[in-house]
Amino acid sequence: MEACVAVEKEIDKILSKFASIRENGSKNIEETIEFLSSIKPELEQAQADTEFNERQLFIIHLAIAKVKETVSRLATEHRDLHSSVSKVGKTIDRNFTQDYASTSFDRVFSGTDKEKLLNQVICQHMYRHGFLEIGEELAKESGLEIHENSKQPFILLNEILEKLRHRNLDAALEWAQTHREQLMEQNSSLEFKLHRLQFLQLVSEGPGKQGEALAYVRKHFPPFVHQHETDIQNLMGVLAFIPYGVHNSPYKKLFDPILWTEICEVFVKDACALLGFSVESPLSVCVNVGSISLPALLNIKQVMAQRQVAGMWNAKDELPIEIDAGREYRYHSIFACPILRQQGSDSNPPMRLVCGHVISRDALNKLSSGNNVLRAIRTGQSVARLKCPYCPREFDSSEARQLHF
Repeated sequence: MEACVAVEKEIDKILSKFASIRENGSKNIEETIEFLSSIKPELEQAQADTEFNERQLFIIHLAIAKVKETVSRLATEHRDLHSSVSKVGKTIDRNFTQDYASTSFDRVFSGTDKEKLLNQVICQHMYRHGFLEIGEELAKESGLEIHENSKQPFILLNEILEKLRHRNLDAALEWAQTHREQLMEQNSSLEFKLHRLQFLQLVSEGPGKQGEALAYVRKHFPPFVHQHETDIQNLMGVLAFIPYGVHNSPYKKLFDPILWTEICEVFVKDACALLGFSVESPLSVCVNVGSISLPALLNIKQVMAQRQVAGMWNAKDELPIEIDAGREYRYHSIFACPILRQQGSDSNPPMRLVCGHVISRDALNKLSSGNNVLRAIRTGQSVARLKCPYCPREFDSSEARQLHF
C-alpha cells in the first residue's frame, strides 16, 4: 500500500504540471498569435516591389524574437515535464519488485499434460467471456480438441447476457422458463426477478400500458405468490401511481438502474450453478488470488533472505505464512492438527480415529511408532496400536480413516 501511495504522489505532481503547462502554453501561444495578428495590417501596407522601411523591419525583428521566446519557453517546460515523467518510472522501480522468480515454482507448468491443462483453462476463460474467436484460435494453435457441446452453453449464456445488458428480457425469460424446475430446486428467484423487470418496463411506459401490465401480472405472477408475496404487493402499489408518473412515486426505487446490473449477476450465478460451472472463471480466481498473495510472499521472502534463513522455505507447494484472500475466495475448510499444530495438506491429511477425534496423518504415524516401541519393550510384540490423545480408547492405526472436507 505504501508503494502505491508513493507512486500516486508522483503521478499527482505530473498531472498538476500537465494542467499548468497546458494553461501557460495556451496563454503564450494565444498572446503570440494576437501580436502577429496586430502587426499583420501594417506589414501588408508595403508594396510588393518595395523594401520594408525601418519601422517595418523593427516590427519583423520584434515578432521573430517574440516567437523564439515563446518556443524556447515551451521547450523548457517540456523538458521539465519529461524529467518529472521519468521520475515516475524510477519511483515504480524503487517501490515495486520486478523479479518474481523467488516466489515462482518452475515445475508447475512443465510437461505436456500441464501445458495442455493450462491451455484448456485459458480457452474456457475465453469462451466464458464471449471471446469465442480467440478461444478457437488458441485451441487450434495449441492442438486442443474442444467439442462443440462444451462451447455451446457459453455461447448461449453470453448471447442472453448481452441482451440483458441492453435491457432485452425475452431470451432470459425463455431460458428461465425452460429450466424452471431445476431453478426451483436450487431455490432461485431468477425467473421472478425477470418477470418483475418486464412488468416495471411496461408500467414505466405510462397509462397506455396499464391494462397490459395488469394482464401480465395475472398471467405470470401466480406461481410466485407464496415465495414473493410482499414483493408482488409492492408491484401492485405501483399501478396506482401510473397516471402521476411512477418515477416520482414512493416506489421509484423499483426503477433504479442497479436492478439491471443485479439481474445480470443473478443470471450468471444461477445459470452457472445449474450447468455445473463455477460463477467465476478458474483463471480469474487464480490470477486474483495470486495478485493478493504476491506482496505478502515477496515480503516474507525478503525478510528470510535478510536473516539468512531463505532455505527454510523449500516446499513451494506450501505457503510459509497464512494469507487471507478474503471470504469470496474461501472454498474449503482448513484443518490444523491439534497435536503437531500444523495445517493439513495433501501429503498430511486429517485422519479420523475410531473414537471420532481427528488428528493429522503425521501425528498418527508418530503416535503409532512411539506406542509400538513401548509395547515391544514391554511385551516383545510390535502391534500398530495406539491410544487416542483425547480419550482412553485404543485401536489399530489401520482403522483410522482419511477425512475429505
